Amino acid sequence: MLSADLNWFVVLAEEGQVTSAADILRLSQPTLSRRLARLERQLGVELFDRHGRRLRLNQHGRLMFEHASRALRELTSAEERIAAMTSPSAGTVRLDFLHSFGTWLIPDLIRGFRAEAPQVRFALHQGAAGLLGERVKSGDADLAVVSPRPDAADLQWLLLSRQPLALAVPTGHRLAGRAAIGLGDAADEPFIAMHPDFGMRRLLDEATEGAGFTPEIVFESSELATTTGLVSAGLGVALVPVAQGARWPDGIVVIPIRGARAAREIGMIWVRDRPLTPPVRRFRDFVARRA
Repeated sequence: MLSADLNWFVVLAEEGQVTSAADILRLSQPTLSRRLARLERQLGVELFDRHGRRLRLNQHGRLMFEHASRALRELTSAEERIAAMTSPSAGTVRLDFLHSFGTWLIPDLIRGFRAEAPQVRFALHQGAAGLLGERVKSGDADLAVVSPRPDAADLQWLLLSRQPLALAVPTGHRLAGRAAIGLGDAADEPFIAMHPDFGMRRLLDEATEGAGFTPEIVFESSELATTTGLVSAGLGVALVPVAQGARWPDGIVVIPIRGARAAREIGMIWVRDRPLTPPVRRFRDFVARRA
């Protein structure tokens, strides 16, 4: 099996859906479906259990995914080493990042870096903060831009920026007229939160524990845009980071939270004692200069 076959299979297994995997791979859905059918015919077994449009790896698929992921890492490593031997400005940077960074931070970093090193390629992956840390440690990614800072001692951390935290409330809410609040002022409010693997959920849990209460969570989301949209509908309040030039949906008010720790740290991580390839090291150093 060629590396291209390994890549589409691994992406499909991770996404669990032909539609999203095809978008990532820039393939048509029929093309991806045909590739899967051809692979299953070659192996003589089905690799997924079908649940409507969702795909879930069965026992054969899990075995295939384990070996395909390992083989893909080895092939990618070989390509990078060969590229590094021929040119320090070539090769691939495997960069992971949070979903919320995909509209501003990551494009800005890549755009600036490619002006210096146009031959360097990027292999990008989005996910929750906890999962991205594990991908970096396992070798599936070289670098990841995450928030908050992981607790793992084997991960190196480069602070990029801090964003103030605020409470998003619907227009007309009892707290909407405040210039700033303590988070304890919202102890009796229903909260819209991120899923447990996401960095903003960890910040919410830590902040509410520090404020002396456990929030009533009425909905869990995987997108900050969904969270603020539901706040505007009056379904609850939410803890949100405030980026420079942030634009909020109509119908919400964002109130700064008092306290020295009321901020989200954004940083880049990599494995502390694992050597970085020349292009990865060059990108890391570029980001450090920008920070």
